[in-house]
Amino acid sequence: MVLILRDAGHTVVGTTRSAGKAETLRSLGVEPVLVDVFDAELLLRAMEAAQPDVVIHQLTDLPKKLDPNRMGAAIVRNARIREEGTQNLVAAANTLRVRRLVAQSIGWAYAPGPEPHSESDPLDAGAQGDRGTTVRGVIALEDCVLKSPPLAGLVLRYGRLYGPGTHADKPANSAPVHVDAAAYAAVLAMDRGQPGTYNIAQPNAYMTTHKARAELGWDPDFRISD
Repeated sequence: MVLILRDAGHTVVGTTRSAGKAETLRSLGVEPVLVDVFDAELLLRAMEAAQPDVVIHQLTDLPKKLDPNRMGAAIVRNARIREEGTQNLVAAANTLRVRRLVAQSIGWAYAPGPEPHSESDPLDAGAQGDRGTTVRGVIALEDCVLKSPPLAGLVLRYGRLYGPGTHADKPANSAPVHVDAAAYAAVLAMDRGQPGTYNIAQPNAYMTTHKARAELGWDPDFRISD
């Protein structure tokens, strides 16, 4: 995503909690800011300094290769980011009158029912165990982003990511999306589409994707040129 934004002429400010990752961001042409999304006061100050027009919320806290030995704790941390972290981001964005916020969600949180799922189908609020933790975090994130006027919020429900930097080199499930195409959807959503939710995946039988194609002009075959 950073490469797409940079090549389009945007000034990109990226947040991280790690000094090492800050150097990686700087090497990509991004202005890094060390900040923890759970520190609401520091986050607000960082956003005041950046003066963003659009905020893209892609925060996660997952282990490399989705290590199953570490996923239990990661699921809890990720849910906290989606709930508490999103609340802090949205509050800061509204304080600073940010025009639009684009947030990452997931496309496999729908409640059981007829497929393919459209964006209007209910999420699986009654799920139990780790799935329940995940879905409750997703619901909290989406409600906050979509129901916090005057902020214009767009939620991208990504399918299972694959490609460079992810846990999979090839698509291996019912609703995959290449990481480049996912990033492209977020960039498009900065300026296109009405506030709301969008399924982001390659054509599949699990969830519909025509809304993102029609309203965002998104192409699931998009890839970043080498």
